[in-house]
Amino acid sequence: MAKLGDENSLVPKYLQEDELGKECKELIQTLPLEKGWISTHFHQYQGFWIGTRILQGVLSCQKHFQALNTDILLVTTPKSGTTWLKALTFALINRKKYQNIHNFNHPLLTSNPHVLVPFLEVDLYYDKDYVPNLNSLSPPRLFATHIPYELLPKSVKESSCKVVYLCRDPKDTFASLWHFSNKVRSQSSGTLPLEESFHNFTRGVTLFGPFWEHVLGYWKESLERSNKVMFLRFEEMKMKPDFHLKKLAEFLECPFTKDEESKGVVDDILNLCSFEKLSNLEVNKTGKVSFGVENKAFFRRGQVGDGEKLLTTEMIEQLNTVIEEKLVKHGFNF
Repeated sequence: MAKLGDENSLVPKYLQEDELGKECKELIQTLPLEKGWISTHFHQYQGFWIGTRILQGVLSCQKHFQALNTDILLVTTPKSGTTWLKALTFALINRKKYQNIHNFNHPLLTSNPHVLVPFLEVDLYYDKDYVPNLNSLSPPRLFATHIPYELLPKSVKESSCKVVYLCRDPKDTFASLWHFSNKVRSQSSGTLPLEESFHNFTRGVTLFGPFWEHVLGYWKESLERSNKVMFLRFEEMKMKPDFHLKKLAEFLECPFTKDEESKGVVDDILNLCSFEKLSNLEVNKTGKVSFGVENKAFFRRGQVGDGEKLLTTEMIEQLNTVIEEKLVKHGFNF
């Protein structure tokens, strides 16, 4: 495992430029280093692998973000259904404001979900010299993050804000992450070798990984503080979306009324936020989000079972063994 500064290490170009704060630059020099999946490098910070520029955002977020009791924070590991969860939650908590969901003015019809629900670490606190003023946002403020529970700002842990965590089967998570990484990395870099990427994933070397540590942190917290942390599974949500949307509404203390259910509001939200609907909107076929990724990159298939189509039988067995060792022993299983 290389250290930044080793003779043979690959130093990201932007480390030579004024892109990172002094604190972050000094910290990175002390951290274990691995090659990233896209174009950056991963640094092992407090047990988790984080990209160079994203680490700047994590540090700034930890230092400056002040959670309110009314805040809602959506959390996932990358490529675990983040876009869907953002769309569903935005539509859910704003359903009174946009009562006619079929109206062409609904924000989800004209804006990508990642624009409507910003990430703390790559949208709001990404710039070393800028601290956003979030006081003007009306409650409940809705944010998202990939930050592991252990690394969350102190204010999030100590406040009564709601945390919604969505996890996905690791085989499908890996498959989606591999496809996504190949979409957004430069063409000159070529395709990520599947075997190498899989090897790194099973070692825990993936963005905000190890995957299992990320899951465990929020799962344990959901057991201890069920009124604060809600733990959802992508596969279960795909199977019974109406049931889980209602449970999410109850958790966020904005349950559907009988009148709303009778008028089909639940189904309207699910239809608006469906993969078919969102992926076919013009806004999600063009343009980019603030952190530089094309909107269309967030929509590939959104299905269960992709991992088994991509991975060999041996790979599946190997990943099952890792999950057995890392998660099942704690009582968690997929």
